[in-house]
Amino acid sequence: MSLFSPACFEFLNQLSVNNDREWFKANQQTYEDKVRTPALKFIEAMQPQILALSPRLTAVPKKVGGSMMRPQRDSRFSKDKTPYKTNVGIQFRHFQGKDVHAPGLYLHLANDGCFLGAGIWHPESKALNAIRSCIDENPNGYKKALRELTSHGFEMQGSKLIRPPKGYDKGHPLLEELKRKDFIAIKPLSIEQVCAADFADICAQEFAACQQLMHYLCFALDLDF
Repeated sequence: MSLFSPACFEFLNQLSVNNDREWFKANQQTYEDKVRTPALKFIEAMQPQILALSPRLTAVPKKVGGSMMRPQRDSRFSKDKTPYKTNVGIQFRHFQGKDVHAPGLYLHLANDGCFLGAGIWHPESKALNAIRSCIDENPNGYKKALRELTSHGFEMQGSKLIRPPKGYDKGHPLLEELKRKDFIAIKPLSIEQVCAADFADICAQEFAACQQLMHYLCFALDLDF
């Protein structure tokens, strides 16, 4: 039985056209039935799969404070003041991480693109420096992780510095990797895959290909995995 359905994407599409609190309130039940409940059931289905990948990762099917990211946008520092996200974000993050900046696995559902992600997004400077030092001192493990990701259709994405980071030579063999400000591997998904009956199994298989990257990042940050 499929957990997500085209109705989930239809709701997100309507929300993008009617992104205000009144409309959301009037359509709250549709959100619960078509978006949040399937997402929580998906997280529940993923629990044993995530724990099998690492007992240090969390899969928490709670409406608030769990693996599903809240629908409200934080628009305090943005020109875009629309109140709701038009995507669903689900993160299976490391239990020692306090927020979205912890190493973890991620699922993004949106009409303009669905994808799986693994790694760490916008690490704070201390963590970023630790990852760069690790790549500099232990390049082989990192290169091995990259080969594993590439062979399974993942691609490293995210922000990068324009110049070499402080303390690194512009001739460094892994300079492009050291310039990263995000260490995130991404693989696109189709809406058909998301709505398939075996979607949780598909995700577990794809996330397994990210194990070496997750191991490497946790090693760099002195976290168990």
